[in-house]
Amino acid sequence: MTVEIAVLIAIGGFLIGIFTFSRNRDKDVKNDATESAVIRTKFDNISQGVESIRIDIRANEQRVRDLSDRVVRVEESSKQAHKRLDKIENKGEV
Repeated sequence: MTVEIAVLIAIGGFLIGIFTFSRNRDKDVKNDATESAVIRTKFDNISQGVESIRIDIRANEQRVRDLSDRVVRVEESSKQAHKRLDKIENKGEV
């Protein structure tokens, strides 16, 4: 009789252990899935931010090119103005 009770207790403990293990495993899977979803969402947000930065950089590069072209034209214009002033100065009109 004591052997039977010991066997029943052992089987009961084994079943409780299996139940606890499967329950904790399910919780771990849920936690891992939640963490994975959070990480994926953060990664998507970072990707969108990087893409936005790339677009801004392209726009800034275009503005720099436009300003560079304008600077070249202004330098050419000022060079021509200096030449005209030098001609006037050489004629003695100033």
